[in-house]
Amino acid sequence: MKTFRLIELAEQIGGTLRGNADLVISSIAPLDKAQQNQITFISNAKYRNQLVSSNAGAIIVNESDVEFCAEQQNIIIVKNPYVAYATLAQYMDSTPKPAENISPSAVIAEDAKLGQNVSIGANAVIESGVELGDDVIIGAGCFVGKHSKIGARTKLWANVAVYHNVHIGSDCLIQSSAVIGSDGFGYANEKGQWIKIPQTGGVIIGNRVEIGACTCIDRGALDPTVIEDNVIIDNLCQIAHNVHIGFGTAVAGGVIMAGSLKVGKFCQIGGASVINGHMEICDGAIITGMGMVMRPITEKGIYSSGIPLQPNKEWRKTATLTMNIDKINERLKAVEKQLKE
Repeated sequence: MKTFRLIELAEQIGGTLRGNADLVISSIAPLDKAQQNQITFISNAKYRNQLVSSNAGAIIVNESDVEFCAEQQNIIIVKNPYVAYATLAQYMDSTPKPAENISPSAVIAEDAKLGQNVSIGANAVIESGVELGDDVIIGAGCFVGKHSKIGARTKLWANVAVYHNVHIGSDCLIQSSAVIGSDGFGYANEKGQWIKIPQTGGVIIGNRVEIGACTCIDRGALDPTVIEDNVIIDNLCQIAHNVHIGFGTAVAGGVIMAGSLKVGKFCQIGGASVINGHMEICDGAIITGMGMVMRPITEKGIYSSGIPLQPNKEWRKTATLTMNIDKINERLKAVEKQLKE
C-alpha cells in the first residue's frame, strides 16, 4: 500500500499545515472512523462536535473550524475542505486501471490507429478506421465501432459499447455497460406500420466528460447528439437523439431526456427527472429530483414538481381532490360570484 507524508498532502491541496509534517498517511476515512494512519475532513459545521474526539492522524478544516480542534491534533487549513478532499482522493486513488497493456485476445482492425501507451483489455473489439489517442484505456469486452475516435487519456471500463462514427474527447471516463451511439427512437407511421428512420447523425462528446454505468446516449437522426466539455452524467440515464447538453451540466441517476432537447450550461438535473423534447432549458437551471419538465425553462432558478410521499390513506384523499379539482374550481367560482352580487 502506498503511503504519503502529511506535508506532501498539504502541499498537494495548497493548505497550511499545523502539526507533524512527517506523519505517514495511508488513506482517507470518515471523521468519526478515521485512525492515526488516516486523514479526514470536515465540510459541514454540524459535525464540529466530533473534531476533538476524532482519532484521525490529520484533519482538513477551514479557518472557522480551527478553534474546535484540540491543540495536539494535526490539521491542514484550506479554504474549501470538500474540494481539498476531492483533490486528495484523486491524488491517493488506488483504483486499478480498466486494462494493462494490450491483451492477446483483443481484436484490433489492421487500419486502426493507436496512440502511444494504449491499453486494451481481453476480448475487446476495435473496428476499422478507429483512432485511439495516447494513454487511452479500453476495458475488457468493450466494442468500439467503425471510424470512431477516442481522445487522449480517456478510460472505458468493461463492456462499454461505442457505435460507429462516435467522437469522444480527452480525459473522459465511461463506466461499465454504457452505450454510446445506439439508434435514436426514430420512426414514421404509415397506416399502422412503423417505418424505421436510420439514425446517421452520430454522437460528439467533449473533454473531461464522465458517463455512468448503463447510461445510453443515442446517436442523432441527421445532426449529432452533443455532450459538451465538463459534463457529468450518472448511472442509468437515457439521453435521446439530438439532445445537446451544455458545458458543466450535472445529470443525476435515472434521468430521461427526450429527443432534440437543449440543456444549457451549468445546469443540475436531479435523479429520476423526466424532460420533454424539442425545447430548451436555460443556463444555470436546477431541477430537483423526480422533476417532470414539460415546458421550456427560460429563467435561471430552482424548479420542482411531484407530490412527496404520503401514507396511503392520505395519498388517496390527495388523489381524489386532484381528480375533482375542476368541480371544486367551478364551485369556488360560483361562490365568488354570489359574494360579489
